[in-house]
Amino acid sequence: MYALVEILGKQYKAEKGKTIKIDKLGKNQGEKIEFDTILMVNDSGKVNVGTPYLKGARVKATVGDQVKGKKVVIYKYKKRKSYRRKRGFRGQYTNITVDDIIAAGT
Repeated sequence: MYALVEILGKQYKAEKGKTIKIDKLGKNQGEKIEFDTILMVNDSGKVNVGTPYLKGARVKATVGDQVKGKKVVIYKYKKRKSYRRKRGFRGQYTNITVDDIIAAGT
């Protein structure tokens, strides 16, 4: 069983027991959270799709640690103008572990 869940404007595939790396949440490690913006649930071949969300469907998860992503280098350059800019960026993420998927009907 898996569900497509929308978290902070992005879509993620949630499976029970799996860990997902999402954009940073303002939650502490070990907190229980619940998402109700479920787009689709696949329960062993039986697919429920929401319009846009499924009513009554929820994903329960536990907040893990806060991590930083790999460094992304942003380099700007304009030829013959002596213009060069180099910046680095590391995205901040939160690991969450999916505890349960509750699939209600539409």
